Amino acid sequence: MISNPASAATRRFYPLEQADFQRLEHAASLKGLLKPFKGKGTLTEWASQCHALRDGLIELAQRRVLAQANAYPFRLLPVELAQQTTGAGTTFLRWRKPDRSAMGVALWQTLISSATTPDTLIDDLHAMEVQRIVLNMQISLLHTLGRQAHECASKLAQAESTYLQRVHGNAASIRTTCSKESL
Repeated sequence: MISNPASAATRRFYPLEQADFQRLEHAASLKGLLKPFKGKGTLTEWASQCHALRDGLIELAQRRVLAQANAYPFRLLPVELAQQTTGAGTTFLRWRKPDRSAMGVALWQTLISSATTPDTLIDDLHAMEVQRIVLNMQISLLHTLGRQAHECASKLAQAESTYLQRVHGNAASIRTTCSKESL
């Protein structure tokens, strides 16, 4: 984002910085993605870590981003940044009218383009939109990785069950055959 010294002095919105993500980074790591998963348990554990990290990002967005977006002077604008829970059970940041009659990035674009929007808020509104886009991408990726890991764990459990049925079924027929031959 391009910022001039004059606008930095009147900044009202402070985007998340690396320090905000420190706790989340230490809580869970995506390093586990590139390892040889050997069974359902390790995948289920990794899926839980992805979902915990996703939930941590959502909480960070609520605590740091939405808290600022819902404060003065932003609460006086005809458009607000709010959270929306999806049918899949995750939460994203969306621009909407306070009466909930419309939602979407077009509202932000109209707000930025409007001559009634104070020039002193343009840089902050841009920073909010950049933060919203990046957080939504991160939340979406973590949600998808966790869901895929759960689905993979389920498929591994099914494969293991089929394998064991075959192995134990053959072992039983081999024992029966050997017993008859020894008579």
